[in-house]
Amino acid sequence: MIENRKYIIISVFCLIGLVYLSRLFYLQILDDSYSLESSSNSIKRVIEIPYRGQIYDRNGKLIVFNTPVYDLYVTPKKVYIPDTAAFCRLMNLERTEFDSIMANAKAYSPVKPSLFLRQLSKEDFARIQDALVDYRGFEHVTSSMRTYPAHTMANAVGYVSEVSKKQLDEQETPYYRQGDYIGQSGLEKQYESVLRGRRGIKFVMQNVRGVVKGSWKNGAFDTLAVAGANLYTGIDVEIQQYADTLMQNKVGSVVAIEPATGQILCMVSAPTYDPNILSSRYFSKNYAKLARNPYKPLINRPVSASYRPGSTFKLIQAVIALQDGVISPASAFSHAGVPMKCHGHPGGIHLDGAVQYSCNPYFYHVFRRMLYNNEERNTFVASARGLEDWHERVSKFGIGQKLGVDLPSELKGNLPGADYYDKIYGEKRWKFSTIYSLSIGEGELLINPLKMANVAAIMANRGWFYTPHLVSGIGKPGQGIDPKYLEKHEVGIDAKHFEPVVEGMQMAVEHGTVMGLARIPGIVMCGKTGTSQNRKGDDHSIFVAFAPRENPKIAIAVFVENGKWGGSAAAPVASLIIERYLKRRVDNKRLDEYIKSKSFLPVIEPPQKPAPPKKPEPPKDTARKPMIVRSQPRPVLRTEPQPLNPKPGQTSGN
Repeated sequence: MIENRKYIIISVFCLIGLVYLSRLFYLQILDDSYSLESSSNSIKRVIEIPYRGQIYDRNGKLIVFNTPVYDLYVTPKKVYIPDTAAFCRLMNLERTEFDSIMANAKAYSPVKPSLFLRQLSKEDFARIQDALVDYRGFEHVTSSMRTYPAHTMANAVGYVSEVSKKQLDEQETPYYRQGDYIGQSGLEKQYESVLRGRRGIKFVMQNVRGVVKGSWKNGAFDTLAVAGANLYTGIDVEIQQYADTLMQNKVGSVVAIEPATGQILCMVSAPTYDPNILSSRYFSKNYAKLARNPYKPLINRPVSASYRPGSTFKLIQAVIALQDGVISPASAFSHAGVPMKCHGHPGGIHLDGAVQYSCNPYFYHVFRRMLYNNEERNTFVASARGLEDWHERVSKFGIGQKLGVDLPSELKGNLPGADYYDKIYGEKRWKFSTIYSLSIGEGELLINPLKMANVAAIMANRGWFYTPHLVSGIGKPGQGIDPKYLEKHEVGIDAKHFEPVVEGMQMAVEHGTVMGLARIPGIVMCGKTGTSQNRKGDDHSIFVAFAPRENPKIAIAVFVENGKWGGSAAAPVASLIIERYLKRRVDNKRLDEYIKSKSFLPVIEPPQKPAPPKKPEPPKDTARKPMIVRSQPRPVLRTEPQPLNPKPGQTSGN
């Protein structure tokens, strides 16, 4: 019995020993992973950054591509620089710059590589490559620099820059490291996951001086970098560049959409800038300069600016009222008793004439009827239920919500309802006279230019739209985009109700509120002017349109801040862009010269310097001459904010 136990114990120990020997044999002979780690002094792990995907317009023209550059990394623990002054001359650095970079690198990690210099051109890298052998602790990584051959679409395309510490800390899955580039705005940010590609890793052998001697194990453990997917957009670069020239010396936006697909044809945010200046080694300096610009060129106004829609909102009011049966195309209203006046035309006009002349009293009565369910009353107590029904109808046009465009930073704007006014004034403490300015697109309504371009597309399609989007293909044209951009949205208005409104839009262009010079020979353009109240200067000029009337090819919204009248500032810009898109040329040279010569840039007053401290008064001395008291400068008078509702007799929105 005892002898059996002895053999069992011996067998167990032998078995355990055999297991350990087998594992040791595997680790020493078969598995190379530990060998790779133990050879860190002779085997170098090199991360290969893939090229970001390129961006094309609808005609195959490049909007963004990559230029090969070199990034130089430093590992502070390994650094050996025998002559710092000579090294700084080699790198074209000041000593203070060198000290600052090294201090940041040490603060990040003494033993991990961090960015030393980025975006060295081929010529610069060739000049320093051989000399780097004498300076241990430095290594280079082949990278790329975004290049913008069209010099346009800075705000929509966005920019890439070095990943921030906050972004590094917030990574759910570790991918980026210090010195990596990441999309920070626009399409570069929205499509970062597909544009960045997949990085590769290769292992190379090096000697004690860091000189590469070849691939380790013939590349058995290497992984190839995969370039990012290309983006194909609906943008027409030629139209985009032309729109840029028209918006010089102006603040505002242009958004044009292809109604049949929802693809954005051009998207201008003015003033703009050359996107190449944020794609160089001098990013920080150039970004700071743009950030200090008082006209705020870094804001992507088409999706991130908020305006009152003004009279362009009357288009929505009209078709909803027709659908609900509160008016007919032949309905007419008097101007009497209305607290807002019109633009010099007689009363009694029908709906198409009200759109043609942008009649404020007409749409005052239309809105009142919608709230009171078409009941004729003398009381002005607003119906909360009527306002909620109106709110639900208007929201189907994309107002008061995010449309879902493939860009970050889209604002939803504001579409007030009964709850909104209850919070401001108290329940049942507000009435129709409090909110009647909504009838002409003023008051608490807020929209962005993209939404009004989409409204123009809805009018063109007679009641439906696709969510506006820039990218029409990922990897290949027409493939890979989010299915939501292929989903058709109905606004709940029968197509027949759009015709009298469209007729009025055509009349507005041909014999209405649009200046005569903005008409396009041979093209039937349907449009609506608007003037948006502005509390800090001249009113904003707005124009929405589509063309041609039948089988429309383009829908557009133009906003010109401080442009005063929609028919004389925004409408000509839209007219020229439509002509250029449909004809591929501009015949209206006179209008082209007129718009390019106009400047609507508001005057920016420099900040006032604080007054110097007063000198202490000398002690009174009756023997001295009396002191001369100089008058203080007269205070600057500032205009009081305008009321949300126009005053009686105040016109707005043509």
